[in-house]
Amino acid sequence: MPKIISLVNQKGGVGKTTTAVNLGAYLSSLGKFVLLVDIDPQANATSGLGIDHRTVEKGIYDALINGSSLREIIKNTNHDGYRVAPATLGLAGANVELINVANREFKLREVLEEAKHAYDYILIDCPPSLGLLTINGLVAADEVLIPVQAEYYALEGLGQLLETVNLVKENLHPNLDVKGAVLTMFDSRNKLSTDVLDELYKYFPNKIFRSVIPRSVRLAEAPSFGKSILHYDPSSKGGKAYERLAKEIIEMDQQNT
Repeated sequence: MPKIISLVNQKGGVGKTTTAVNLGAYLSSLGKFVLLVDIDPQANATSGLGIDHRTVEKGIYDALINGSSLREIIKNTNHDGYRVAPATLGLAGANVELINVANREFKLREVLEEAKHAYDYILIDCPPSLGLLTINGLVAADEVLIPVQAEYYALEGLGQLLETVNLVKENLHPNLDVKGAVLTMFDSRNKLSTDVLDELYKYFPNKIFRSVIPRSVRLAEAPSFGKSILHYDPSSKGGKAYERLAKEIIEMDQQNT
């Protein structure tokens, strides 16, 4: 059975999609078969892997709303063993369309049942909000990975996010667990980055990843070329950091099995 991990933070600009795309790339480079599910209407994970969401005929929206199978929508990427269920323009209306659907919080979980046997990891890139799409991402997941930016306002809303995770756990998905928080856009020269890291330990005393993602121009450039950092500049600090994170996650999962 795969490990299904939702990447969630309702605050935008924290490196959530960057982490989803590049974590998937490095997991696949380490021999894992990976599916990235893009349920963010901005479709940045889709375009970051070189797929133009405006030209995709069917995406995850069609699986959630129109009953399309995952087989119909999954696209290959330029990485061996790494596929994506892309976002399309229609996904922007899904939060509203799901409101009157029976078992609306479980739609993504139902969709992913079809693909579970085929992957080692399924990563879900959630929108920067706590709406129905994100709730679907949480209910479908085994674990939650929370990217947190190393800046002053980054911790705002973290309490609300954890409260939402706990509500989902209590009411919809009792086995949901927080895998941990990963610090992004870290600048070791900046005392504020260190202060944010110290503060994070209060929220997640035993669940901070050792792998810290640095602030990096190369990481910011890669999506504009439709490439992961693994294909764009693997020797960069950002590339090495995501490789360490992927190895850390694999090691953690092996210890827990």
